[in-house]
Amino acid sequence: MKQKIEALKKSFKSEIEAIDKTKDLEQLRIKYLGKKSPIQALMQELKHCSSDERPEMGRLINTLKQEVSSEIETHHEILQEKELSLRLATEKIDVTLPGRKAPLGRKHPLTQMLDEVIEILIGMGFSVQDCPEIETEYYNYGGLNYPPDHPARDMQDTFYITPDVLLRSHTTSIQQHMMENVSPPIRILAAGKCYRNETITARSHVFFHQIDVLYIDKKVTFSDLLATKEEFYTKIFKQKIELRVRPSYFPFVEPGMEVDIKCTSCGGSGCLLCKHTGWLEVAGAGMVHPNVLKEGGIDPDAYSGYAWGGGIERLFMLRHGISDIRLFTENDMRFLSQF
Repeated sequence: MKQKIEALKKSFKSEIEAIDKTKDLEQLRIKYLGKKSPIQALMQELKHCSSDERPEMGRLINTLKQEVSSEIETHHEILQEKELSLRLATEKIDVTLPGRKAPLGRKHPLTQMLDEVIEILIGMGFSVQDCPEIETEYYNYGGLNYPPDHPARDMQDTFYITPDVLLRSHTTSIQQHMMENVSPPIRILAAGKCYRNETITARSHVFFHQIDVLYIDKKVTFSDLLATKEEFYTKIFKQKIELRVRPSYFPFVEPGMEVDIKCTSCGGSGCLLCKHTGWLEVAGAGMVHPNVLKEGGIDPDAYSGYAWGGGIERLFMLRHGISDIRLFTENDMRFLSQF
């Protein structure tokens, strides 16, 4: 065993003296210190030594291992310094060449879309209002006519911070804030991030951006809502848009509806974007529920209103034919630089 250790030590010294590149030194380290190295083989042979020889042989093997590791580290520092000096001596920099301009940052595609949506709605007479991303359960659910047992209130759907404080699940939470502090007429929009405890897929994410529109005044009608939405989507998609509505349930509106537009890609004939239906779902909408008006201190017999909202990501995906919502959060410059 001692002879094998000495022979291995001599072999290592002769090999390390012949190495003049750091990459070759790494191969030598693997050869002598790796899992299949001769030093590891010597450790396996210890079981064949007598009980008297085993402690001394183990000590000699460990000493060899430490010496090999130390010499490789020292030799690596020397070679690394030589290679750096050689590179600096041979490297040439032409100081007369023009410098490389650092790329300028740009707005994220969703920020661009959000700015465009807000600009259009301001032009249509709506004012921008902010509401907190951290909300109470009352403003997010209770004041919007959600029943106590509504599934959206569950932990499976909402990110709760405390039993009564949560991350808002929609920008609709602006409604009671406005009705408590402003008398009609109210004509506002709210935009920003929303959070829902959902499985991340190509069509859904745990956070997203949403726009909500609220208009309350005397004699506001369903036709006002449809006309507003048609004008908005015509401006967003830069072409005349045909709408259709489907009955749907939202606790804060009555009647409630889902809004579809005729596919902007195929014109209604059917394609992959619209799943061959000819229509694209873009928003939820409806007339403000009388209970929501009452909760905000507004007489539902004297005033009426409409509310509608939709996702900014969905608008962007529909306009540009994007099929995966996860692309917006992956920071892949190949995707982002296109916009």
